[in-house]
Parts: sequence; C-alpha cells; structure tokens
Amino acid sequence: MMRKATIAMVLLLSGCSGDSNDEPTVAPVALVTLGQAEKGAIAQTVTLYGVVEIIPAGRHVLAAPAEAVVESIDAPVGTRVQRGDVIARLRQSPTARLDLAKATSDARAADQTYARAQRLRKDGLVGDSELETANAAALGADATRDSLIGRSEALSLRAPASGYVEAIAANRGDVLAAGSPVATIARVGDVRAHFGIDSALARQVGPGASLMLVPSAGGVPLSSRILSVSPIIDAQTRLASVFATIPANAGLNAGVPLTASLALTSANDTLTIPYSALLDDGGQPFVFAVVDNVAHRRDVVLGAAAHDRMAIAKGLNAGELVVTQGGTAVADGMKVRVK
Repeated sequence: MMRKATIAMVLLLSGCSGDSNDEPTVAPVALVTLGQAEKGAIAQTVTLYGVVEIIPAGRHVLAAPAEAVVESIDAPVGTRVQRGDVIARLRQSPTARLDLAKATSDARAADQTYARAQRLRKDGLVGDSELETANAAALGADATRDSLIGRSEALSLRAPASGYVEAIAANRGDVLAAGSPVATIARVGDVRAHFGIDSALARQVGPGASLMLVPSAGGVPLSSRILSVSPIIDAQTRLASVFATIPANAGLNAGVPLTASLALTSANDTLTIPYSALLDDGGQPFVFAVVDNVAHRRDVVLGAAAHDRMAIAKGLNAGELVVTQGGTAVADGMKVRVK
C-alpha cells in the first residue's frame, strides 16, 4: 500500500513538471518609425567631368592644293600665328610639274585649233557645230591649265585666322598627294566644354540650362550654359555628351580638364521615399514595406537622389509605408510596432 502511494506521488510530480514547459512563445516585435512613398519632383545636383575642346568651326585644316613636296615647316605645333602667317612651304613635285607642262601644251593646241576653226567658219568651210566643239575644247583646256597654275602658286600655306598651330601632319621632304592635310590651325577663343553624362540623366537636360564649371586644377567658378546634348553613347566611357559655353575671358585652352555642377529636377510624378528608409544587401538596395503591421522586404531600383529623398524607379507603389528608423532590427515577415 505504501509502494502504491509512492508511485502515485511520483506521477503527480512528473505531471506538474511537464506543464511548466508548455508556456506559449511570444513572437518578436520591432519598434520602428514609418514614412510614405509618394510622388513628386526631386531636385539633385550632378557633378560632370569633362575637358575644354575646340569648336569644330574654329579649327582649320591646311591641305596640299596639288601633289607637292614639303619644303619647310615654318610654324611648329604650339606656335601662335596671325592671319596670313606662313605655316608651311611646299614645292611642286616632279609629277605636278609634268602635269602643268602638259596642261599648258594642251591649252595652247586647243586655242590654236579654235582660232583655225574661226577662220574656216568665216570662209564657210566648217559649220557652227564644228566651231562650237573647238571653242568648248579650248575653254576646257584653258580651265585645266589655269587651275594647275593657281595650285602651283598656292604652295605657301598661310593661317586663315589668328590662333595657334594645333597639329602638323607632314615632315620636310614628304611627297603629298593633292588634298593631304599638312597642318591644323585652332582659332583662339573658339572653345567649348565637353562633358560626359549618364544617358538616363541626359534626357532631363536641354539647351540653355545653366551650370557652374571649374577647372579641375582650381580656379574661379564660371557660369555657363548648355549648347547641346548628344544622346549618342561613347563606346569607351559609355556616357552621352553635354556641350557647354566657356566665357570668352576665361583664358582656358583646349585640353584643360573641367568639373561642372548641374542642377536637375525630375518630373512631378517621380516616386520618392525618405532617404533614411534605404537599406543595402551586398549592393542590392531594398526597403521594408509595412502592411498590416508586418514588414516585407522589397528590392528596389533607385533613381535620382536629393539630400533627404530618393527616387524609386521600380519596387514600390505610391502610398505604401516604409520603415525609416529601426530597419536594421527588422527581418522579412516580422511584426512591427510604430513608435
């Protein structure tokens, strides 16, 4: 009887011990602050990097007017020149001299044939058509001769405007074909700024927009305006191009590196969130959107950024609530409580 009472007591005690392990587990709750995804304009300042370059119309290429030999280079690269200064001197090549001699002989023969046709026409021995044919041949031969003479007299290549010698493409003694470049003259002051810009941002920029540019080596900021925007992507930089004015008194020559500050404002229907809501997971930006007091991770695609707002190109909808404080303590699917 005593043994049965002892067993009953042990069973009772063991039953009580089991009840103490069945207490319910309380789910964690994060204390957070919320903000809202909403549409509106967003302003940002973009830094552009570029260089001073010659305006295409401000660059002149001097070429050989006929096949010629380079006799001398009178103004090497970097030389400041005035309009009319001799840059290079050429002389006729042996082939060019033969061409001129032949053209002179052909013109003389054609003129004589035309003079003979005129006499024969006066005597009634040839008709008008023969006379016109001889006249056309004489005019063509004379034009060829005169053109070659003009080219032979233009073998001193002169600066068409004040500027500096940007490039020399030939050396003394070189034999050049007609039209071959010899030198490039850049006019002083005919420069512009050339910047690279992300193709997505290029669509927000147009001619006339203002920007501030500064020489990368330092200097006074210069007020400038955009001349044009080219959407063509550079194969090396993968950027579009922005061209801007440079004040005439800036004293900046081609090749000087520049930085510029460009203020941009997005469209009024841009979806934005507070910057503090943005989190990062190994380079993947994300936010926690809260629905019925439960946080859900949303991977997002970012747009432009301002000092306190971030544009969202994909991943959220207008009106959704996002965690702005306490997000580092939140996990996907966790319940949250607003501070």
